[in-house]
Parts: sequence; structure tokens; C-alpha cells
Amino acid sequence: MSRILKRTLRRWLYIGHRWLGIVTCLFFAMWFMSGVVMMYVAFPGLADKERLAALPDIQWEKVKLSPDDAMRVAGATRYPRDLRLAMLADEPVYRMIGWDGQRQAISAADGRVVTGVSEREALAVAQHHPASKSPQLEDIVDRDQWSVTARYDPLRPLYLIGLGDNAGTKLYVSSRSGEIVLDTNHTERVWNWLGSIPHWIYPTVLRKDGPLWRLVVLWISGICLIVGVTGIWIGILRVRLKRRYASGGISPYRSWMAWHHVTGLIAGAFVLTWMFSGWLSLNPGEFFAGRNTTRETLQRYAGHDAPTIATKLPTPQSAAVEARFVWLDGGPMMIAASRDCTQRALDITSGRIATLPQDRLWTAAAKLLPQARLAERLVLDDYDSHWYAHHHQRELPVLRAVFDDDARTWFHISPVTGEIIGRADGSRRTYRWLFNALHSFDFRLLLMYRPAWDLVVWLLSILGTIVSVSGVAVGWRYLRH
Repeated sequence: MSRILKRTLRRWLYIGHRWLGIVTCLFFAMWFMSGVVMMYVAFPGLADKERLAALPDIQWEKVKLSPDDAMRVAGATRYPRDLRLAMLADEPVYRMIGWDGQRQAISAADGRVVTGVSEREALAVAQHHPASKSPQLEDIVDRDQWSVTARYDPLRPLYLIGLGDNAGTKLYVSSRSGEIVLDTNHTERVWNWLGSIPHWIYPTVLRKDGPLWRLVVLWISGICLIVGVTGIWIGILRVRLKRRYASGGISPYRSWMAWHHVTGLIAGAFVLTWMFSGWLSLNPGEFFAGRNTTRETLQRYAGHDAPTIATKLPTPQSAAVEARFVWLDGGPMMIAASRDCTQRALDITSGRIATLPQDRLWTAAAKLLPQARLAERLVLDDYDSHWYAHHHQRELPVLRAVFDDDARTWFHISPVTGEIIGRADGSRRTYRWLFNALHSFDFRLLLMYRPAWDLVVWLLSILGTIVSVSGVAVGWRYLRH
């Protein structure tokens, strides 16, 4: 009976892998080939460097309202999560985001609440973009392929403006606040149809419903993961390294099936870890902790919660395109950003550059977790396995505050602006190894010698593609018969 049961289970193992593999190998092939494209072309977004480059210098002489006045007009009852001053075309505007996610824009010239911008104002905003040649309004979109995610919901609908440059740059300007929220160019739009969109299963009709999209991708990747496990199992059962088959080979198969078997044995572990890490990227069961820092933690670091910071603004000694207003350990500061993305902390009363002694930063950091002790104070002058650059640069040097709480929490702090620019606990660091390391191969040694990273990922992607395409060919043969 045990032999009969064993033969039956093995038979169903083969049948299940064969028929599920006919469909899933198409996904495998798509993921491997699109992943190579994603190595070099990211999904369209708006980096701070791009956003700041498109802003005009603040015209301080037009600023009539103080930050306190703006918060009073907005009806703020506590200090907002974000408060900044920038130009809306030729008008200075305070923009603030509350802790509930609500966004407000207040004119710094006359105190009116900005509830919408016209097409003419949106075109004036686009005119300041460095790539702008002959900006024209192309459409007013509520949601399209590039603005599909929920992060843009508070800013919709969006003016779609073509800049008329050779790169085919298009800007998305919020009709509510006048902010540039996204830019794309022709190269990004074309290559993403071969990269991120198929890789993430990202068509607008599905992705616009976040929970449904997440469920669909979890099920598809979960089933593919099972197919990968059964494939490795079958591959091991059928291989003969010592007592070879009559043909002298280690595999009983020929043609496409032999390619599928042998390359599956060679690259099976990498295929499986890629599938597993990709499945984990959706954080099934909310097993891993989130990235966000709570309001209470940030308020302790700021040392201030009332909607006040300055009743009068100084004029900085050098040009700035954006000014942010923050508190640090009970002291107010203005962080000015220039068009080249350089940031500097300024004294809120004089407008002069303020130096931030590390002792002050460590004192503020010690208050982040009142129930834990600041166990280590590290200054990172170089990247390591948890603070590193991959596709995007990260600030160096940076301070790392290490706490002895149960979650073993780390905070990364900018020594220039005093901002908390990263948080990681034990759960997030585990996620870093199970997802980032296994899926993107962002190991420090490979990233230090970038061509090595490219070669390794290319080689493994080619092997994975061979496994997948051969599986599609075998599946097609079975369907034909």
C-alpha cells in the first residue's frame, strides 16, 4: 500500500507541475525578461532633485504671512507633519500636510486658501522646468498608467503638460495645489511597458484597485512559488549523477525538456529565492513592520507640538527654491533647499547658516524611544549592508542611533539638517535580507564593483529565462497533443 501511495503521489506531483507549469512558465519568462529592463529603467516618479530643479527662487519680498499666520489660517491645532514655503508660478505659497494626510496650500502673499489652480497657472508652473521648450496642456487626467497609485489621490485631477523637448517630457501638475507631482519621458514610457508594468502586473484597470491588485499578485506569485518547489523536487528525483541513463546523460529527457530539467537544476535555487522574495515584497499577512515613524516619536524628537514656529521670516543670504520649517529638540529651524538639491539648516531668526553640533542631535535622538536606552552612537562615513546606494544615492555621512529596545530599532539622522531620514527595526532588517538581498542581489560586495552586479544578475536572469522558455515550449507541445 505504501508503494502504491508513493507512486500515486509522485504521479500527481508530475501532473500538477506539468499543467500548472504551462501557465506559470509564461509568468516566469515575463518576470525574468522584464527584470533585466528594470535594472536600468525605473518606473516613473519624481525625485527631490527633479522636483527642486523645476522650482523658481522664492521671492521673499512677496512673503507677507509668517508660518504662524499660515497655520492659523489653515486651522491647525498641532504642528503639521510637513510645512514648507515655495513658489506657485509667481506667488509664494505655504504647503502643509497634516498628520491625517490632509493637504492645504495657503498664499503667503494674501493669506487666501488655494483650493485649485487654472490651466494658465499650471502652464506657468511648467514653464520653470529646466526641460521646458513650448509647454502645452495635453489632457486633464484623473488616473492613468503612470499616476495610478493612491499616493496621488489627494492631488487629483492632474494637468498633463507636454514640455515640447526632444526627450518627450510630460509633467503632471496638481489641479488642487499647483505642485508638480510626477514627470515622465518617452524612454521611460516605452521601456516600462517591457519592464515594470509586466513585472509588477501593473495595468491601470487592475492597479487602480490596490487591495484587489495585491490579492491577485499574491495568488499568482504564490502559485508560481509552489510550481517552483515542485519543479526542483521533480528535477532531483529524475537526475542521475552516478548511475547514468542509457544515453549516458544525467537526465532522461531530450530537446526542450532536457534544457528545462538541467537548467532548472542549475538555477532552481535562484529561481525559487527570486519567487519567494518577490512574494514577500507584498508583505503577506503584514508579517513585517512598516517603515513609518509614529507622530509621537517624531514629536518627542522635535520637542514641540503647538502650531507655532516663527512670527517673522528672515531673508536667507543665498537663493533658495524651497524652505521647510521644522523643530529639533525644542528649537525652531528653517531648512533651505537650492535648485541643485543642496540643503542647509538656517537660523529661523537671522537666516544665517546654522551648524548642528552632533551632541545636540544625539540629545534629541535619545528622546525618540523613552522606554529604551540609546546604546550606540555611530557616524557612517561609508555605506554598509543596511545603509547603501542602489539606483538612488543616499546621504553620507549619516548618524545611526542604535537603541536597546526589544525591536532593536535604528534611526538614521542627517548631520546637515537634523532630519530623521531612515528607521529600521529587527523586522525591517530581516525584510532587507529576505527581499532586497534575495530579489535585487544588493549585496555590498557586488555593489562596490557595479559591473560584477550586472554580470551576476544578467547570468542568473538568462538561466531563469531558459528554464521558463523551455517550460513554455514543453507546455505548448503537451497542449498540441
